[in-house]
Amino acid sequence: MLFDFNVISQWLHGALTSVMPEWAAILTESILVALAIITLYAVFAIILIYMERKICAFFQCRLGPMRVGKWGLLQLFADVFKMLTKEIISMRQSDRFLHNLAPFLVVIASMLTFACLPWNKGAHILDFNVGVFFMLAASSIGVVGILLAGWSSNNKYSLIGAMRSGAQIISYELSIGLTMLTMMALTGTLQISEIVEQQYAEGWNIVRGHVPAVIAFLIYLIAGNAECNRGPFDLPESESELTAGYHTEYSGMHFGFYYLSEYLNLFITAGIATTIFLGGWAPLHIIGLDGFNGVMDYIPGIVWFVGKTLFVVFLLMWIRWTFPRLRIDQILALEWKYLVPISLVNLVVMAIVAAYGFHF
Repeated sequence: MLFDFNVISQWLHGALTSVMPEWAAILTESILVALAIITLYAVFAIILIYMERKICAFFQCRLGPMRVGKWGLLQLFADVFKMLTKEIISMRQSDRFLHNLAPFLVVIASMLTFACLPWNKGAHILDFNVGVFFMLAASSIGVVGILLAGWSSNNKYSLIGAMRSGAQIISYELSIGLTMLTMMALTGTLQISEIVEQQYAEGWNIVRGHVPAVIAFLIYLIAGNAECNRGPFDLPESESELTAGYHTEYSGMHFGFYYLSEYLNLFITAGIATTIFLGGWAPLHIIGLDGFNGVMDYIPGIVWFVGKTLFVVFLLMWIRWTFPRLRIDQILALEWKYLVPISLVNLVVMAIVAAYGFHF
């Protein structure tokens, strides 16, 4: 059996309530959870930035960062220190309040979504009975920060980048929502912990739902890449056309917020794919191989979750460094002419599969 983190949370709550009032114990637990989220946020951002540089170098037959530290491991810390010491420059003709607010909206959106990920059995921070809807709603706040950044900068390149990003993200959210509905038709629940528990007991959704689930997974990977504004869907910040897109006028840590949120959104996209399609923290079980399944259960759930998520991250990075950048009309045509109709048909097929019990 996998370790249940509810044991630790119940023990901690009992220990705190024995020495302080209930409200103080809940406040202390909230602070500890916030510190845990911030720490994980920073750690995984560093891991993904290093991973991106090395994978990009591999695809381009280079070595990547090698000079600062062993295998270039300290290069990221040098970059972070440089970014923290950079001056935050305010544009004279910009809307300063909205210009300063925009990066925080993007970070808040990614942190809220990050808190929905189930790391292990009992190790989830936000878990509602409509968890999937909450996760989609929280992730949608980020586009407001991007639109505000482009408009408040008073820069035509930033504004064009923000408009492209708004059109792209809002369009591809439709495909993500339809793929989520497709998998909800299979699982019959919107609560994230129940979705993973079901996959632990009955098998991963991408196997249980066979062909419709595989189609939904592929559509989700394409739409998720577009949601993260990553190649080949990086029109909002295409350097050859728009300098840096919607964050052209940002400097210092304000630019750092956008940089961090881009990589955390990549991790979140992969984490949602892992949770919905690949079993989340549920280990790999093969029917009839009880000995193999028992060995798999000894591997901690958090290792399964992080390993699967980094595998999906690698797939998304592979897509980025393989395909050329698309034009904005091609991006929107791909969504509205192909992905949305395919997703709608796939949703109907999955509903039939679930209703008549054709799944495994």
